[in-house]
Amino acid sequence: MGKPKSYAELISDAQVMATGLKTHLDELKKRGMTEEFITALEATLNNAIAKNNEQEKLKADLKVATVALDSMLTDMSASMTEAVNVVKLTLPQPQWIEFGITAKR
Repeated sequence: MGKPKSYAELISDAQVMATGLKTHLDELKKRGMTEEFITALEATLNNAIAKNNEQEKLKADLKVATVALDSMLTDMSASMTEAVNVVKLTLPQPQWIEFGITAKR
């Protein structure tokens, strides 16, 4: 068995199949092929294309959100470092725990 097909390959295969089925429907009717089957295949194909497009947009949105989150976390980390330093320089060590600081120095 080969590697699994990509969404693009599956969609392409379905498009080729639907075209072939329509082209040779008269011959294929003898074995039970129907226009309804082809219509259903095409509807599923169109829904799959739309869902794939939606998924690609969501992937792009996720990448944008991840970059924004990484930037915020970097800023937050810098602010936390500054806050810890201010607390340590200002208050006695026994009070550090109030700020979530468990370090000894």
